[in-house]
Amino acid sequence: MKIMEWPKQERPRERLLTQGCAHLSDAELLAIFLRTGTRKLNVVDLARYLLHDFGGLKALLEADFSTFKRYPGLGTAKFCQLQATLELSKRYLEQSLELEQAFTNPEQVKSFLKCQLSNQKREQFLVLFLNNQHQLLHSEVIFQGTINSSEVHPRIVVEKALAYQAAAVIFSHNHPSGLVEPSTADRQLTKQLAKALDLVDIRVLDHIIIAHSKCYSFAEHGIL
Repeated sequence: MKIMEWPKQERPRERLLTQGCAHLSDAELLAIFLRTGTRKLNVVDLARYLLHDFGGLKALLEADFSTFKRYPGLGTAKFCQLQATLELSKRYLEQSLELEQAFTNPEQVKSFLKCQLSNQKREQFLVLFLNNQHQLLHSEVIFQGTINSSEVHPRIVVEKALAYQAAAVIFSHNHPSGLVEPSTADRQLTKQLAKALDLVDIRVLDHIIIAHSKCYSFAEHGIL
């Protein structure tokens, strides 16, 4: 059955307008993004098929172009739209951190870091440089490593922090393996960086590990 033949109150767009985004399923939200179905599937059925075949929303959003365009109803235009939407989400979260204190909203910090790091196949080390009010001055991936490790140089971190006139920093890196617990090397590196930054009066507020959808905060576990 075509979407236009559905009762008006059951159509995804109408439900979004009357009930809000939070009340829609993944398939309904994806259907609004897709806009049109195929000759065999209406847009909601197409969305359900895609989510089932990809194994969920995360895999669909992270699919590369060659995989994405193999599916019916998907092509260059929709891939570009999707990537633009994801980038807008990242920039929205980044600008939100620029306007409010990062440590008054730790969940927003984690959401931003997940957007940046959760789908990376190689390990990356990212630093949030913050002002005296703990608002975001700049975020930057400083080091990229292999699938298992990343070589981080304290001198470069200190130089970057001074260049951005940061008063505090939050470190983050991803574990592509999916294991969220910090390694011995992670703990040692955090101590080295905190010691180096302390010499120039810059505080380390946290080190957050991202492992797919999971987070581990050094501050929350009392090991900073």
